[in-house]
Amino acid sequence: MQSMAGKTVLITGGTGGIGKATALGLAARGARVAITGHDADRAARSAAEIRAVASSPVVVFIADLSSQQEVRRLAGDVLHTLDRLDVLVNNVGGFWNTRRVTADGLEYTFALNHLASFLLTNLLLERLKESSPARVVTVSSGAQAMGRVDFADLPAERSYSGQRAYNQSKLANVLFSYGLAARLSGSRVTANVLHPGVVATAFGAEDPGPLQGFLNPLVQRWMKTPEQGARTSIHLASAPELENVTGQYFANSTSRKSSRRSYSQADADRLWQVSTALVGLDPDSERSTNLP
Repeated sequence: MQSMAGKTVLITGGTGGIGKATALGLAARGARVAITGHDADRAARSAAEIRAVASSPVVVFIADLSSQQEVRRLAGDVLHTLDRLDVLVNNVGGFWNTRRVTADGLEYTFALNHLASFLLTNLLLERLKESSPARVVTVSSGAQAMGRVDFADLPAERSYSGQRAYNQSKLANVLFSYGLAARLSGSRVTANVLHPGVVATAFGAEDPGPLQGFLNPLVQRWMKTPEQGARTSIHLASAPELENVTGQYFANSTSRKSSRRSYSQADADRLWQVSTALVGLDPDSERSTNLP
């Protein structure tokens, strides 16, 4: 195992599934781990598990990342609590078969799976740069290959499909990572994105689609465990040979080609502009005007 001693890592959605497995793996390597979760009791239980293998204290942040106000508050808390940030793992995400709307009036899947990571990363960029060499690791999915960003109907008001919304958000993760890598060129902060594989977790259990509810019990024995699913996230966060590797898509800890649409510069630029407007970032400084 590669040592992460002296490194501080923030993992969003770190209270279960792949996120918790990532936190456990990095804590076992000596990293100071911070996790986010929206349920305080679950977060406390997860932190206790992580502390059992950690050589340093585990920091817990409670926030509902579907809310931009909560993301901004989280960013303020992180900057106040963590004097350095060597790795940010954008892991939070989910699937909802039924269309939902956030407190900000945005379609829930796009808001949580993409905009939360987009906003939080931008709010923490200066701390990452100060801590460089640093890394931004974003968890996407093989579903990005089926995704298309519908700029004409991002809120999915005309037509909604849980799978289509999920595919779109996972493609957005890849486009964001590639755009971020280009913007961070020369900063010694890298940005990579990954597919963890098909993992047996409670993913989508809150509002599963009919096919998902039928198939999951049948195919679960062939799915990866959360620990197996976390290996690529851990690899991107810790492997010394990746210190200068950026703007890449990984699966099974190996650089792969992502979908054809993910390499569209026009889509990447447009998504960045739209996302900047939706989260209220200053398009010139790319920093929030309302950071606590």
